[in-house]
Amino acid sequence: MIRVAAVGDIHLGPDSRGVLRPAFATLGDLADVLLLAGDLTRHGTPEEAAVVGAEVGGLPVPVIAVLGNHDYDAGRPEEVAGILASHGVQVLERSSTAVRVDGLLVGVAGTKGFGGGFAGRSAGEFGEPEMKAFVRHSRECADGLRTALDGLAAEGCDLRIALTHFAPVPDTLAGEPPEIHAFLGSYLLAEAIDGAGADLAVHGHAHLGTERGLTACGVRVRNVAQPVIGRAFAVYQLHPPVS
Repeated sequence: MIRVAAVGDIHLGPDSRGVLRPAFATLGDLADVLLLAGDLTRHGTPEEAAVVGAEVGGLPVPVIAVLGNHDYDAGRPEEVAGILASHGVQVLERSSTAVRVDGLLVGVAGTKGFGGGFAGRSAGEFGEPEMKAFVRHSRECADGLRTALDGLAAEGCDLRIALTHFAPVPDTLAGEPPEIHAFLGSYLLAEAIDGAGADLAVHGHAHLGTERGLTACGVRVRNVAQPVIGRAFAVYQLHPPVS
């Protein structure tokens, strides 16, 4: 059994120093890996990123993250990712990493993802260049996620996790105004997850959403935005397939 701790939307700033560290320091007894599902900062400044790094640096478990829309706000996402990396955080964007836990290879594929909506209520790559660019970015994120998941399968990972900021399914948006669902996620992410296969999908972004959902092919989806889970992190158990 693999224990996956996850949280997103912690929105840390200079006045948040030390707020989450005591809880994160207990992870060695509770989990095998910590996933951060984006919106780690408020505005994506290097100063805020340094606070996040101090909260999660040197933890007794590997820390893997994607960035969220807030982490892009200042236009310095590369700096944010670099600061997190300097504290030992593996930051993914259309990429993957794998960690070995008790003899099992656990792969994590990550992307920020983007909006666009869900089946029957989604934007199309048509019309004005601005609309085409919007949908194209969403598709590129989803394609990158699928490629990363496929790569983990080729590496022989025993378990695979999809980590995003935007939601792959509408299930976990229940509670959010339907009018903004198109800005909270995209069905393209779920198609990527189902197409490549995964054992768990984790996202954030939807503060008023619901924790649990499923893709069309039955992959468990968990919204770990901190306002949803109501604690420093949630822990999910994964069991390797029986050979």
